[in-house]
Amino acid sequence: MFSEGYRICKSLLVVIMCIITQNAFTQTPETNEDKTLSPYFFVQSNDSETDQLPLKSTRAEVNIAGIIADVKVTQEYKNEGKSPLEAIYVFPASTRAAVYSMTMTIGERVIKAVIKERGQARKDYEQAKQQGKSASLLEQQRPNVFQMNVANIMPGDLIKVEMNYTELLVPENGMYEFVYPTVVGPRYSNQPAETAPENDKWVANPYTKEGQSPMYTFDIKLNLNAGMSVKDARCDTHDMDIRYEGADKVIAALKPGNEFTGNRDFIFQYRLRGDAIHSGLLLYREASENFFLAMVQPPQRIAINQIPPRDYVFIVDVSGSMSGFPLDISKKVLRDLIGKLRPTDRFNVILFAGASNLMSPQSIPATQANINNAIQFIDRQEGGGGTELLPALQKALSLQGTEDYSRTFVILTDGYVNIEKEAFDLVRQNLGKANFFAFGIGSSVNRYLIEGLAHAGSGEPFIVEKPDKAAEMAARFRKYIESPVLTDISVSYQGFQVYDVEPATIPDVFAERPVIIFGKWKGAAVGKIRLTGKSGTGSFSEEISVDPLKLSASNSALKYLWARKRIQMLDDYSKNGNADQKLKEEVTGLGLKYNLLTAYTSFVAIDSNVRNKSGQVETVKQPLPLPEGVSNNAVGGSPAAYSSRSVKFAAPVMAEETTTDELVSSDKSELKSKQVSVYGKASNDVYHMVEKTPEFPGGQEALNTFLKQNLQYPKTAKEMGISGRVIVQFMVNENGDISDIKVIRGIGGGCDEEAVRVIKKMGKWVPAKQNGKAVKSLFTLPITFSLKG
Repeated sequence: MFSEGYRICKSLLVVIMCIITQNAFTQTPETNEDKTLSPYFFVQSNDSETDQLPLKSTRAEVNIAGIIADVKVTQEYKNEGKSPLEAIYVFPASTRAAVYSMTMTIGERVIKAVIKERGQARKDYEQAKQQGKSASLLEQQRPNVFQMNVANIMPGDLIKVEMNYTELLVPENGMYEFVYPTVVGPRYSNQPAETAPENDKWVANPYTKEGQSPMYTFDIKLNLNAGMSVKDARCDTHDMDIRYEGADKVIAALKPGNEFTGNRDFIFQYRLRGDAIHSGLLLYREASENFFLAMVQPPQRIAINQIPPRDYVFIVDVSGSMSGFPLDISKKVLRDLIGKLRPTDRFNVILFAGASNLMSPQSIPATQANINNAIQFIDRQEGGGGTELLPALQKALSLQGTEDYSRTFVILTDGYVNIEKEAFDLVRQNLGKANFFAFGIGSSVNRYLIEGLAHAGSGEPFIVEKPDKAAEMAARFRKYIESPVLTDISVSYQGFQVYDVEPATIPDVFAERPVIIFGKWKGAAVGKIRLTGKSGTGSFSEEISVDPLKLSASNSALKYLWARKRIQMLDDYSKNGNADQKLKEEVTGLGLKYNLLTAYTSFVAIDSNVRNKSGQVETVKQPLPLPEGVSNNAVGGSPAAYSSRSVKFAAPVMAEETTTDELVSSDKSELKSKQVSVYGKASNDVYHMVEKTPEFPGGQEALNTFLKQNLQYPKTAKEMGISGRVIVQFMVNENGDISDIKVIRGIGGGCDEEAVRVIKKMGKWVPAKQNGKAVKSLFTLPITFSLKG
């Protein structure tokens, strides 16, 4: 929670309003019209009446047959308190998941959920809750974020909720990969809570602190029946017992002692004999509709020596959630990408959190000196503040391109934002200006954003969950952009009557992965499917014969997969919040017809028994663990950590005159790293306010004068065209001495060193005061270096 005011006068003084209170870290944030949708830290209360941790376990049973995975997720809720509960649990799934059923079990009673229009399902659930009936509601908040509500869990109850989904596994370079996300990372938002749409309010969720194990157990078992010999089955994310039950059968189970590893994505990979893939055709017939799935493997990539010169703009997330482990991975990826640019290439770097720091006003040649400076520019980053992705993309798009160069934008982020569709729109609207590629960095990234950016930008998503994967992913990226595998693709159907085919058109194929075609058919299962295109060696053509022997009742998942693909094309990446009524009705109709969870349809299960005659329940939100490697800055630095009371602190000062846009950060969550009104070390512990903040002798005007007289624009920065803000943090001790000087966000080119040099020259400050006594406190000073002036 926070309120802020920006007041800019000719002296370019910015007054930012903030305070930190102990109430900021309780489980229920203070209600305030200025409150934003923000995650917050969970604090266990002393109330023995209410079980604040009703989710006791979550487990997944995965069955992979050929190329289709079917997954059953079981969540167990138990009320160990004395009051009836409503539990709310936010959890992730694959962006490709087609959720087709849900059941609720209370003792011996099993209640099968029904699919309903979202508003009606919510209405029925709320009514059942008020009537004292146990009920569960499953809603989609994002294509990869679901919310489970379970009402009237009575003291001593154990309620099981089971959800089933199916998804298609698509190999790349012969490698199959099944991903089971385990936790939703904290999302940065600057939306006012009062006006936020309902499907965004899940963002305000409690989290436990960095390093804490999940407060519920996790288990997963996987059965693979590949249909041909399996090799190299492995799981690098979890400690699994992997056994071969035959040449084509593998069983994997989580080893004992790993029950609290539900804080990172589970990733299981395998290859088939000779790196083969399941290419061909699957058919399924129902009384009213028939479905098909065709999978065609494109040709192998050939080496291309003559690559046109490229202009790369690297857009790098350095926000609080990237602090530590994720930012370290980003640095490894960038060192590898930038360090291996060709002399004919040009590049630029934008670092973004709440504000964006630009390395150069225009792309610079990839000389060794410039590469070294860029790596230093990146290496100084430590992570802090919010995740203002859209302004960073807009800044990148505003940069002048290099004539006759192919332009490529590379975005590195964990994706912890809630403005996915706005980002997709921006990329889609600017496809003519650049190619867009996204690197998801971390153990539990927002795959919806990463995959969606790639989809909107006709690019490829790259997920780097571990530091040792950085070089591999960078190499894959370089290989990917060298040349497409297949272009000018078209599909024809001879004697096979098809309709409702997805996708309607097939873009160029860059990765060595099969072309997937979903559709419906009528009449006899006869004819041919022919795919043609151009490869590096010339024309490419592949035919698949339609054989009635390929009809199988075991292919029933095809109807869900077709409907999910259709919904994805219609709604997942549709324009931001502008889905018209006709589109909503079409997606709703698909959800109701095929029994699928969508943005507009939900599953609801209601017990017929009235179990809570009072109708009164305590609502608790199940706290989530921070994803492995994510620091407290992802939550503690969020707007939820601020109340609406205010206290002034020091303004940015400039080496040379700059513009308002360069000076004012829209980053509300960056305030935490700028706290001059906090006594003691900046951390996520309870804070205490000081009555008077430290100040430069003579005040702000004297500080501006001192900097104008002493700050020098480094020659290297001028030559490279570097401008932006250096943010320096230091301690002002009880006697006014400065210590612990630290650059928490730099821009390179010698600017960081110059800022520190000048601060060291400042001498004594007037210390902060608490109860009339001098105390030491942190102070953060942003200094802007600008080429303008």
